[in-house]
Amino acid sequence: MFMKLFTIFFFSLLSQSLKFSSQTLDFTYSGFVSEYYHTFRHNNNISTQGTASVTSNGLLVLTNANIQGTGHAFYTKPIRFKDSPNGTASSFSTTFVFAINPEFDIFSCHGLAFVVAPNSSLPFGSPSQYLGLFNNANNGNDSNHVFAVELDTLRSTEFNDTDDNHVGIDINSLRSVESSPAGYWDEKGQFVNLTLISRKRMQVWVDYDGYTNRINVTMAPFGQVKPRKPLVSIVRDLTSVLLQDMYVGFSSSTGSILSEHYVFGWSFRLKGEAPPLALSKLPKLPWVGPTRIYKFYKNWMPLISLLVIPVLFIISLVFLGRFIVRRRIKFAEELEDWEKEFGKNRLSFKDLYYATKGFKEKHLLGSGGFGKVYKGFMRTTKRAIAVKRVSNESQQGLKEFVAEIVSIGRMSHRNLVPLLGYCRRRDELLLVYDYMPNGSLDMYLYNSPEVTIDWKQRFKAIKGVASALFFLHEEWEQVVIHRDVKASNVLLDSEHNGRLGDFGLARLCGHGSDPQTTHVAGTWGYLAPDYIRAGRATTATDVFAFGVLLLEVACGRRPIDQNENGERVLLVDWVFGFWTEENILDAKDPKLGSEYDQREVEMVLKLGLLCAHPNPQVRPTMRQVLHYLKGDAMLPDFSPSDFCGGGMTLGINHGLGDLATFIGVSSVADSILSGGR
Repeated sequence: MFMKLFTIFFFSLLSQSLKFSSQTLDFTYSGFVSEYYHTFRHNNNISTQGTASVTSNGLLVLTNANIQGTGHAFYTKPIRFKDSPNGTASSFSTTFVFAINPEFDIFSCHGLAFVVAPNSSLPFGSPSQYLGLFNNANNGNDSNHVFAVELDTLRSTEFNDTDDNHVGIDINSLRSVESSPAGYWDEKGQFVNLTLISRKRMQVWVDYDGYTNRINVTMAPFGQVKPRKPLVSIVRDLTSVLLQDMYVGFSSSTGSILSEHYVFGWSFRLKGEAPPLALSKLPKLPWVGPTRIYKFYKNWMPLISLLVIPVLFIISLVFLGRFIVRRRIKFAEELEDWEKEFGKNRLSFKDLYYATKGFKEKHLLGSGGFGKVYKGFMRTTKRAIAVKRVSNESQQGLKEFVAEIVSIGRMSHRNLVPLLGYCRRRDELLLVYDYMPNGSLDMYLYNSPEVTIDWKQRFKAIKGVASALFFLHEEWEQVVIHRDVKASNVLLDSEHNGRLGDFGLARLCGHGSDPQTTHVAGTWGYLAPDYIRAGRATTATDVFAFGVLLLEVACGRRPIDQNENGERVLLVDWVFGFWTEENILDAKDPKLGSEYDQREVEMVLKLGLLCAHPNPQVRPTMRQVLHYLKGDAMLPDFSPSDFCGGGMTLGINHGLGDLATFIGVSSVADSILSGGR
């Protein structure tokens, strides 16, 4: 009796052992033509249903763009997930490479899922949002015994999907127990998004630990190593979900928006980590374009080529012709006979256009009543330039104006901004100067500038301007009256030397003769009273403007400002008020601090008032001014009372309203030049 029972028990154990040995432990597909199972070569062992198929080059296609429906692909052999029917679920691991090719980029299609199911087909799975896994009746039933990882590309509100590009863990239902937007965590701990319908290959890892019950889902772009941090992770015991023998595979579906779902390689292991895939041996990615467009291209392209290519050629010729004509118009210039003598001073508009990169706003240095100033770079000469575009609506006197500009361009002095040349086209004139890297002097004086300059730098700048004006008035072959001396027209070079620029209003006359000008031009606040009354610019009117400039530099204030009552106050009157109270140094710029030469500042303030005297005969010449600034001569000893006589006082503020009426405020505003480059 005992021997009989022992024999029955022995053969029962042997039968169970043989049965268990027949179960799959691991497999690897690097393409689906054939597989390596343990150490023996076997046939495919992949069953396909619905729209799924395996191509000749070993690519597993779950859905194609021709048929609406579901596609299933399962490994044909059952896998024993439990050692006994009532045992716990064993650990398992799988990895696969997939890609989704949507029909249209602008529409989301449906995704795919790795699935563990009780049989090698899902006959009740519905297409569209159910991914071929469940249907409306059984979705959520515990009797399904289905575990899946969905790669979903459509947001279904009924399943509480987070978005239309997510990865989720599903247990008996498409309402995921845990999900995350598709992507991966890089080595720096930064999350990187991945687009499931990008038509790019991606790799997914699914790991279940039978001891801790932790489920990890990880993904990464094709060819990258498995990230350390999983994308989706949750603790969930699968013992009640998985039966003793289960089947593993993939499921996908298409709805009204068709798409193609590919699996390139797949490996699986029970009680261990899934074998790595030989990525270099995987099938190649198919043509990655919208499927309907591809079919249309394939069927109709030969005929379209015969019709479209000639049409495109003709259209190209038309556009090329228009481009050439518009380009010629764009760079058209005006060149009259009288300009031939100025040929070497004339620059090409095309060169200036490319130098300033099309006169873009980001290269704008300044703007004013006469135009805008742009920074540029001449590639031929490797020289930085400043281009001033001056309105040229009136052709009257243009020849004389250009002649004077060219003549002035011949001047060479270390304290003058070189005028390199000009260009004339349509209704504008372009004046080209050397570019000064430190900008204009006014940038460092007003409105609490971010960068300011100390007294030594200011004194150096005004001595440079004085030297330039002396050269213009007395040293050059003709007398040059600048007519627009102001802080914005004083440019600072790389060593902060003051250079006088912008000769757009300059006038020439012979030594010993009077300039023939009757039109008031310049900037209000720098205009001498005698110039406003008589309309005649002289060297003395330049001296007046230079005097205002001296006060600007020493005081850090504009020529015309507002007091606390909102009334306009001229800087000349303001400084004169401090002088009459015998505290002229109180007018200095507070931004100078304590590091300045008190005697120099006082001398500059008094010299500024002397240059701005209302009587032009009292004003010093620029030769005398230069001597005072260099210390070659002492400033005469004079007092505020010396500025009163003949019914005239220094200030002209009391006459501001009458003068404005006399010359017309609008005409003065229109004559203002700024930018100074």
